Amino acid sequence: MIDELHPDLARVLVSEVTIQQHVQVLAQQISTDYAGVDRLYLVGVLKGAFIFLADLARQLTVPHIVDFMAVSSYGQAGAVSGAVRLMMDLREPIRGQHVLIVEDIVDSGHTLRYLYNTLQGRQPASLKTCALVRKQQGQTTFSVDYLGFEIPDVWVVGYGLDYADRHRTLPYIAELKPQAF
Repeated sequence: MIDELHPDLARVLVSEVTIQQHVQVLAQQISTDYAGVDRLYLVGVLKGAFIFLADLARQLTVPHIVDFMAVSSYGQAGAVSGAVRLMMDLREPIRGQHVLIVEDIVDSGHTLRYLYNTLQGRQPASLKTCALVRKQQGQTTFSVDYLGFEIPDVWVVGYGLDYADRHRTLPYIAELKPQAF
């Protein structure tokens, strides 16, 4: 229960309980879709996806391993440049493996598209995407296979999402007040 919001926050968009319920539903869908595979290779996108990925992985009933990638987007704050750079790569080859990219947020889709194209070039057996949230702004042209929530086009924090590394560990997703950024 949220008694009092931090002064930087406007409102809670998705409660902790709602997140946990939906993560369980996503894990059930993914487990059903990957039933019978030897191993699912989960690729978490750092830093934002680490909390979502941890909760999702604990709910999966299929054999899986977890690895991480880190990327950096270029451009001014709030601007969409489309330029993405790989900062940290996977520890092992994914050729012939079933891979699921787990991302925190899809805004423009540039980062997810970059990661998808990069990993597709490594010849996995299959490659799908999972995102915690996607903004409802109409600019996203990249399709997500497993989606947690559609959210308004506002700056959000919590459950892995942050602003300048603040508010990342909140157990819910909240809208950040414009004056806070």
